[in-house]
Amino acid sequence: MKRIVSIITCLISIVVFAQKKNLVQYVKPIIGTQRMGHVYPGATSPFGMVQLSPDTDTIPYAVKGKYNPDVYKYCAGYQYDDKTIVGFSHTHFSGTGHSDLGDFQVMPTVGKLQLNPGTADKPLSGFRSSFSHKNEVAEAGYYKVKLDDDNILAELTATTRVGMHQYTFPKTNDAHIILDLMAGIYNYEDKNVWTFVRVVNDTLVTGYKQNNGWGRTRTVYFAMSFSKPFKGYGQKNFDTKQIYRGFWRKFNQEQNFPEIAGKKIRMYFDFDTEENEKVKIKFALSPVSQKNAIENMQNEIPHWDFEKVKLQTQENWNNELNKIVIDASNDNKINFYTAMYHAFISPTTYMDTNGEYKGLDQEVHKAAGFTNYTTFSLWDTYRALHPLFNLVQTNRNSDMVQSMIEHYNQSTLKMLPIWSHYANDNWCMSGYHSVSVIADAIIKGSYKGDANKALDACVATARKRSYENIGDYIDKGYIAAEKTDISVSNTLEYSYDDWTIAQLAKKLNRQDIYNEFIKRADHWKNNYDASVGFMRPKLADGTFKKEFDELSTHGQGFIEGNSWNYSFFVPHNPTALIDTMGGKSIFTKKLDNLFTMHLPDSFFAETEDITRDGIIGGYVHGNEPAHHVAYLYNWTNQPWKTQAQVRNIMKMQYKPTPDGLGGNDDCGQMSAWYIFSSMGFYPVAPGSSEYSIGSPLVNNAKINLENGKTFEIVVKNQSDKNVFVKSITLNGKSVNNHSIDHSEIVKGGKMIFTMSNKHN
Repeated sequence: MKRIVSIITCLISIVVFAQKKNLVQYVKPIIGTQRMGHVYPGATSPFGMVQLSPDTDTIPYAVKGKYNPDVYKYCAGYQYDDKTIVGFSHTHFSGTGHSDLGDFQVMPTVGKLQLNPGTADKPLSGFRSSFSHKNEVAEAGYYKVKLDDDNILAELTATTRVGMHQYTFPKTNDAHIILDLMAGIYNYEDKNVWTFVRVVNDTLVTGYKQNNGWGRTRTVYFAMSFSKPFKGYGQKNFDTKQIYRGFWRKFNQEQNFPEIAGKKIRMYFDFDTEENEKVKIKFALSPVSQKNAIENMQNEIPHWDFEKVKLQTQENWNNELNKIVIDASNDNKINFYTAMYHAFISPTTYMDTNGEYKGLDQEVHKAAGFTNYTTFSLWDTYRALHPLFNLVQTNRNSDMVQSMIEHYNQSTLKMLPIWSHYANDNWCMSGYHSVSVIADAIIKGSYKGDANKALDACVATARKRSYENIGDYIDKGYIAAEKTDISVSNTLEYSYDDWTIAQLAKKLNRQDIYNEFIKRADHWKNNYDASVGFMRPKLADGTFKKEFDELSTHGQGFIEGNSWNYSFFVPHNPTALIDTMGGKSIFTKKLDNLFTMHLPDSFFAETEDITRDGIIGGYVHGNEPAHHVAYLYNWTNQPWKTQAQVRNIMKMQYKPTPDGLGGNDDCGQMSAWYIFSSMGFYPVAPGSSEYSIGSPLVNNAKINLENGKTFEIVVKNQSDKNVFVKSITLNGKSVNNHSIDHSEIVKGGKMIFTMSNKHN
């Protein structure tokens, strides 16, 4: 999801591997932590359930009952500008503009036991510690930092379901490891519904935690194992509002009591340590049970060899990153493989090693023949991330589609996911873009399941009249402005989604469905006002709303964007959009204006997260609705402007610097745009098998397809000035249009771009 645009600032090295065997190359990119803190540095495996990372503060979601805008900086728990760390938690979102998670925060300390985090300006007042970026390293699958106040070296790595910690302590009789069960991202009073902990023995602790947050019934189980016995343990319940305490008061529950329950629990475990002694922790998660968490731990890390886990996880990353092997300048390699890393963080695995997972119905299900996934930020990722998976994560994307179908089967509403989140739908953002992902996967041959049943689920979702004004959209052909503040963007997004349903119906020879949805795919026309040349809110009586500002992002009928960007959102029919706007010449000038206009300061006053650095003219790359716009020149008489603008966007919005990414990565969508564009083509309308040609940034790229074939891209005369495509050949034959078909790529072969500094 996107909360407008923010600029990344994270100067953390991440070792990403570019090639296998004896040709492994190390590049050190910016990991992508936004200035607002929306991507985390830390340890995770590809598409891992565990995403283990430092959290740098404990900002509450609300202050005195009102939203605290500063919490937005901590969507991922980590803020680069902070000077302290409060702990290392096991679940995070990567690059989202809203948040949750931050479960099971662990923090090592020495000296007097403190069970409060303290404050950033006085870290010694709590268990947090100062740290320096000079003593911080982030690699794919590995994180290390020196906790300066306690002289502890913290190291993290992870498998799919298990996080592994390694803490190197000084010599002391007062070493502590704190398990903060209150901690969470976007925390607020009463977010923790309940916590339960069992101390099984002096090395094993299990339990669960239930939250009411973005996912309102999210329950996570855990098993925590120590490499050496603790000498004592205890807990404190910070829930001062709990009136009824039953007869548990017979026990002293604060020290060495093995069965703990409450809303606001912090635990501690005490150790004696020798100088440079390493105390290790294995922390396994499960969506189902404590028993399954233990099994996950036993199956994924049956030993205590931290280095072995780290190397295996990094080899797993190396295998994934080798799915596209490029030759490019060092900076472009850094950008590219950082983008690959981001693109393969989510969606996240959501099932145990035995195949069990908790479904949307809160019952335990078993995935038969597929891996169940969650974290579907579909408003973002349908555009390029899932199309990228159809090329390089074909089997995984099929499983992701099956996960969506199972979500539908378990739903009492009989709807596909809008934003799937840990056996919940958080209903975030607009549209029903799971239908785009499903249609794209089936049309491109990726999905292995029952295509007709998938189409039925798409149709049922799109006919759900009670959901976000779909009934009015069906009846009127648009959504009246009186009904919702995002009436125009909803109509535009529904129209595109309906087109994808029509394409799927066409493929499956479901003519009645095709006829219904191809008609709905034209509903975008009802919000176009020819008198002003923009998409505009329309009232229930059929007239356009009088108050209109095409630059404003508030009260104009759009979500996270303005009419200048959304008026081009007809990715499924650019030809009709061009005709509607007055023809190719007028349309081209309008695109030119978008990329060259100067926005007034008042524009930034009402959108606090947008800075001029994240905008090119009026084009907001950090807001996904415009991601296809630079490619629309391909439908005009000046396609060379697509080539110039795509290269300009890659140059301006993706840099291996502290302000390197022009917006939230949004679960990999920003990164997927860069990966496609770097190779010279982009899926303007997922649901179509066509990719639109741009301007490649690489010298060479080899896409290692899962069918065993290789598609190679060779770029001749590549340079910063040679941004224009002089000619293209595909397997020795000239390409004379501005697109390439998915079927041509998956057959394997070679595509040669010849570049020039003059447009053709």
